[in-house]
Amino acid sequence: MTAAALALRGMHGLLDLVLPPRCLRCGVVVDGQGRLCSECWRSLTFLGPPQCRLCGYPLPHALPAAPLCGACAREAPPYDRARAALRYDDGARRLILAFKHADRTDTAPALGVWLARAGAELLADAELIVPVPLHRLRLLKRGYNQAAILARALARETGLPLIPDLLQRQRATPSQQGLSGQARLENVTMAAFRVHPWRRRRVADRQVVLIDDVLTTGATVGACARVLRRAGARQVDVLTLARVVRDAAMPI
Repeated sequence: MTAAALALRGMHGLLDLVLPPRCLRCGVVVDGQGRLCSECWRSLTFLGPPQCRLCGYPLPHALPAAPLCGACAREAPPYDRARAALRYDDGARRLILAFKHADRTDTAPALGVWLARAGAELLADAELIVPVPLHRLRLLKRGYNQAAILARALARETGLPLIPDLLQRQRATPSQQGLSGQARLENVTMAAFRVHPWRRRRVADRQVVLIDDVLTTGATVGACARVLRRAGARQVDVLTLARVVRDAAMPI
């Protein structure tokens, strides 16, 4: 081990003495940075195959030969593929709402690792990472865009290029929280998004991975995917920290 590596390990050890590492979800002291306590780990449901080859919806009883869920069999989504790290349930909800609304941005590096694992199939050929944007008024109110922070963590983990302002939200749409699927769709289809006019050449003929925190009905990422395609993107995949499964009616 090099002297620099030893020095860095010593600094981390000193920091852990002053500020002990805490569970990403509940805040109890754990044995390393970016970890969960055993109880919180058991509360999370990580997603993976077998799943719909397009939208990533878990299909636990499907054969592994590229299955399709019923919704995608009826109509393909406006993006190419979607994957998520977690099922959005009570366990994930506490973690995500703390990250999204309670300034727990310190969890981002670990969440970036989870995204990289969940999206390995999408990221293998990806050329660009792009977050779903917030309108500037909501950004001023919240102070940060959680999708952009996730995208930055993922870019650091993978080395892929990130353009945080490639997409812009032109219209301050009402919050999606508590809306039905149809209402969510209507909320984001009124020209809510556009590609930044100075960034259009960066998306042309690129394979883009779009990042958001939670995939619910797909209305928001679908609207973004359409805009990216119109700007010339060759492929648009979606990667989220969590997704709603079986239409669980949980506030986001």
